[in-house]
Amino acid sequence: MESEITFGMKKMKLILKIGKWVLLVWGGLSLVAVTTLAIMFAYRLNVSNQAKPDEAKPQDVRFVLNWCNLGDNRIEKVLHSHVSARSFTGDHLDAYAIKITNVTLDELTTNKGASNGRWYRGDQLPKVLDDAVTFVGEWQHEIDWFPTETELRSTEIYVYPWSIYCHGVSPSAAAIIFVRPKDKMVFFFDGKT
Repeated sequence: MESEITFGMKKMKLILKIGKWVLLVWGGLSLVAVTTLAIMFAYRLNVSNQAKPDEAKPQDVRFVLNWCNLGDNRIEKVLHSHVSARSFTGDHLDAYAIKITNVTLDELTTNKGASNGRWYRGDQLPKVLDDAVTFVGEWQHEIDWFPTETELRSTEIYVYPWSIYCHGVSPSAAAIIFVRPKDKMVFFFDGKT
């Protein structure tokens, strides 16, 4: 009977020893996996998530002209671009200056009856769009090639709101397209704070 107890105790010690090593190996592998994921996440947020000034090409900005129904076949070249890094909360600033081949005032003014997807002259903006243009003007220090807020509110500019998000009654994010027909320029702003 005593040998059976001794044998059972030895068996139990062996099982505990094997269990200990299994748990140690499992813990070590888990630590390596979590550390690897943390490093990859930090790398993606900090190293590869850098601002990209003046790197955009025509194929990168096609969506701008398609969103406002002008069509991407008009793109001549991208003169300026700013694509910022994304913060963890999504804060960003993307802006483009696009030279196009042609645009007519008729294209920008014939949609007066539409409630969505229409152009507004810069000096005749509805309140929410007027507030969004103020929001755009607050970013001027980062994109000095972009028209100033005063220029955006002039008779020379037409404004196409794509999206405006408000926190309370103040814009906290906006994606807006601006066209200056006299020199066939399209400006795109997409920012979030």
